[in-house]
Amino acid sequence: MGRGFLMGGADIIPGVSGGTVALILGIYERLIAAISHCDVKLLQLLAARKFGQAIEHADLRFLVCLGAGIGLGIVSLAGLMHELLLNQRMLTFSAFFGLIAASSWLVGMMVPRWRVQEVASLLLGAVFAFYLVGLPLIEQPPGTLTYLFFCGVIAICAMILPGISGAFILLLLGKYVEVTGMIKGAIHGEISAEIVIAVGVFCSGCLIGLLSFSRLLRWLLANHHNVTMAVLCGFMIGSLRKLFPFQTDLTPDVTELKHKLYENRALSSINIEQELFPAIAVALLAASFVMILNTLSEVTHASEKISDASEG
Repeated sequence: MGRGFLMGGADIIPGVSGGTVALILGIYERLIAAISHCDVKLLQLLAARKFGQAIEHADLRFLVCLGAGIGLGIVSLAGLMHELLLNQRMLTFSAFFGLIAASSWLVGMMVPRWRVQEVASLLLGAVFAFYLVGLPLIEQPPGTLTYLFFCGVIAICAMILPGISGAFILLLLGKYVEVTGMIKGAIHGEISAEIVIAVGVFCSGCLIGLLSFSRLLRWLLANHHNVTMAVLCGFMIGSLRKLFPFQTDLTPDVTELKHKLYENRALSSINIEQELFPAIAVALLAASFVMILNTLSEVTHASEKISDASEG
C-alpha cells in the first residue's frame, strides 16, 4: 500500500508515470505479470469457485493492496500537488526532474551488460519520448466513439510505461478535459445515456489496452529483458523534457490547472542565483531521496525473500 501511495502521488503530476515509481520500487515486473494474469484462466478458476487458486494466479492480494494505495495517494495528495504545480511549479518540477534522473540511473543499473543493441535501444527510447512530450496538443479531436476508444487504449498503455504519463497522452490527444469532465460529472450525479456510453467505451479501451499491452511487456521482459529495460530507461530520460523546471505561463488568465499551457524557457533567461541554484539544490535532494528509497526497497525485498524461505 505504501508503494501504491507513492505511485498514486506520481500519477497526479503531468509527465510523470506511476510505472516509473513501480520501477524504482522494484515491483514493476511483478505488476506487469499480475495484470497480464487477469485472463481466461482466472475466469475459469472463479467460475469453478477455486478462489484460492484464482487469488494466487493473478496475485490479487498484491493488486488489491497496491490499488488501494494508489487510490489513497491520489485522493490524499491531489490538493497538495495542484497547489504546488500552480504556485511553486519551478521547485516542484525540479524535484521531479531529480527523481526521474536518479531513477533513470537506477534502471540503467538493472541492465547487467551494455552492448551496442542496449545503447541503441536506450537512444531510440529517449528520442521517441523526447519527441512525444514536445508534440503540440490536438485542438479539434474527432468526436467519435471510435476515437474515444482509441484514446483509452493508448492512454492506459502509456500509464504503465515508465516515463510517459497517461494523463499527458490524453491531453495530447485532446480528450483529457472531456474524459475528466465526464467522470467528475458522473460522480456528482450528472448522468445521461450519452455519458454512460462514452465512459463505457473509454473504459473498454483502457481494459483491452491494459490486458493486451501487459502481456506484450511480460513477454518482452521474459525474452528480451536487457533491451526492454534499456528502452524503458530511454523513455524516462527523454521524458525529462516535459519536466524542465523553467517554464513560461502562456495562459496567465486561466485559473484551472488542467486548462493552462506552459512553454520551456531559453537557458539564457534563467536567473542563476534566484532560479538555477535553488532548482539544482532541490533536484539533488530529490535524487538523494530516490537513492535512499532504492536502498530501503532492496532491504525490504531481501527481508521478504528471507521470510518466504523461512516459511517454506
